[in-house]
Amino acid sequence: LRRFYLLRFFLFLVFDLEVAFLYPWTVQFLAGGWELLFVLLGFLFILEAGYIYLYKKGVLDWTSIKD
Repeated sequence: LRRFYLLRFFLFLVFDLEVAFLYPWTVQFLAGGWELLFVLLGFLFILEAGYIYLYKKGVLDWTSIKD
């Protein structure tokens, strides 16, 4: 059960940091900064690749968590 809460905490931390980075980029993009779109897409691509890697390794599988 402890590992479940630890994994939940780390996933929350990752999503929280993602939002902390995406919000300022969105504000700048709406102000007319089209060049930031490529930076944002690169960040999201790397982030999604990390999620896919973790999913394939079984880290995000909630049913396999055992103490």
